[in-house]
Amino acid sequence: MTTPTPIAPSSQRLRDRVILVTGATKGIGRALALEIAQEGGTVVLLGRRQKALEQVYDAIVAGGFATPAIVPFDLENALEPDYAALYTAIEQAFGRLDGLVHNAALLGERSPIRHADVALFAKVLHVNVTAEFALTHTLLPLLEQSQKASVIFTSSGVGVTGRAYWGGYAVSKFAVEGLAQVLADEVDPHKIIVNVINPGATRTDMRALAFPGEDPSALKSAEAVARHYIPYLTVDCATHGARLNL
Repeated sequence: MTTPTPIAPSSQRLRDRVILVTGATKGIGRALALEIAQEGGTVVLLGRRQKALEQVYDAIVAGGFATPAIVPFDLENALEPDYAALYTAIEQAFGRLDGLVHNAALLGERSPIRHADVALFAKVLHVNVTAEFALTHTLLPLLEQSQKASVIFTSSGVGVTGRAYWGGYAVSKFAVEGLAQVLADEVDPHKIIVNVINPGATRTDMRALAFPGEDPSALKSAEAVARHYIPYLTVDCATHGARLNL
């Protein structure tokens, strides 16, 4: 467990860096995309819905920041040719990738294992783990073209201590933690750093689904959480193989 790096005011810390954010249309992903743009980075916006991606694109352009790229991409149903096309599009547009933030995830259902829907369980593991592996595997050659790249995996408190009724989501986050640890041990930290961030309780749609009776005003905003990601996307970040609890 690592204490998050203190936040500095916006100072173009990500200037000229190209960073892909999954699940970029809402919640932490959207907030992070806007924060990256404000810090001078070029964002590759990845999500399922074209219209929602365009709305984030418009917000970034309206702010006078670097023009982002839109990548409609269905992590649940994407096949090998889709990943190959994504690689080609980024390579042709930018020639490299400086950051990859795995933010998209499915909650699935909160129920006892005894009553879990097997197909939904498998779907959650596919989107939250297998698709993250496939995306990382596909984009590693582009990350290696960066002066120093960053890969951030998003986890959860139930990804280190299992709790009743968290089913496939908790299992998937345990797997994400393992995937991050394996990757961190494989790469050269002078070229690619790998870290895990646990955002904690945040005011998002997923949190509302998980805790429908909770007062959202008592939770920190997605914008406040997103700012903590920025130091780990900079070219001079030396933190590697850490798990950061917000």
